[in-house]
Amino acid sequence: MTYQPARTRTRRIPRILVAGLVFAAAAIPAADGFGVPAFSSSSSAQPSASARPTSSSSPGASLTAVLPTQRHALGEADGAIPDDTTVFDDSVPGVARLDPALLAALRRATTAAAEDGVELYVNSGWRSPAYEEQLLREATSKYGSEREAARWVATPDTSAHVSGDAVDIGPVEATAWLSPHGSRYGLCQIYRNERWHYELRPKAIEHGCPSMYADAAHDPRMQH
Repeated sequence: MTYQPARTRTRRIPRILVAGLVFAAAAIPAADGFGVPAFSSSSSAQPSASARPTSSSSPGASLTAVLPTQRHALGEADGAIPDDTTVFDDSVPGVARLDPALLAALRRATTAAAEDGVELYVNSGWRSPAYEEQLLREATSKYGSEREAARWVATPDTSAHVSGDAVDIGPVEATAWLSPHGSRYGLCQIYRNERWHYELRPKAIEHGCPSMYADAAHDPRMQH
């Protein structure tokens, strides 16, 4: 779950090369010891959507000023999802590291949705603990308290995203399609406040999806 489906804004972001430094005409004595901040861009190191997290809506691959030491940037390797990612994009860790049974169900549903002219995209899937922790910090800042943030983002040790058992689907047309059709594939919306968050419930194929929790704070799994 997450308070806002994470997506990176570009498909791929090239590394930024620092061509050189421009010095003032007047020379600065080396003994002054002024340091020059280093800059780095890392899309493989996340946010999104999906890494992403310099902001909740676009966590990831952004230019980071590092002073005095380089800071680890979270990117695709931590679960950030590039734009237009589908459940068939095995090169994206956020997709490839989903539970195999969940991924298989998503692929069957995506194929069926396409026959109805609906495209399903992955906004967020598997996440590293570091990515989840960053999203939790952002949600706490956004909503003003850990208690309120818990309605939207789990801790790394309880998150179904970290275990690879949850996926956030978009756009709205996709979730509108999944709402009546997802149970055929065992895909169920878990929280009423997160129409995009789906998990695998195999029994739903025969018995329908279980009742939803109001939000993650009411989910017993999140009480550990």
